[in-house]
Amino acid sequence: MSDLDKGITRAGEGYRGTAWNILGQRYVPKASCASTFAFETNSEPGQYVPVHIHPGQDEFILMLEGELDLKLDGVWSKARAGDLVRMPRGVPHGYFNKSDAPARALFWVSPAGRLEALFDALHDQTDIPRVLELSAAHEVDFLPPEANE
Repeated sequence: MSDLDKGITRAGEGYRGTAWNILGQRYVPKASCASTFAFETNSEPGQYVPVHIHPGQDEFILMLEGELDLKLDGVWSKARAGDLVRMPRGVPHGYFNKSDAPARALFWVSPAGRLEALFDALHDQTDIPRVLELSAAHEVDFLPPEANE
């Protein structure tokens, strides 16, 4: 039997009433169990997540609104509403809202790993060296800044 709770996570709400502020971006968990973790992101123009690697998780992005510029395995591309982005474990990736409009997307990883615990730890955190330290401790490895160019 699965450890996934049945039910509906309503629009605008987080699973178990949770929402996080991750460096100014609003992240809202939608579902969580050992096999997967899903969360919605809301990225204003200029917001981004630098290039990083999940060594033990496959990650997906379903674009709901707006567009994101993605750097996936060293190649730049755009994802727009309705597009699904596939990011296999171990492949460097980052996303950047370079548009003049907000972007909203549903992300999920499989297996869940420690990503939800990382978001709990990063909530309202503003010290970038601490963000990098916490991320590495939760199996998310950020690449040097030049990877974002």
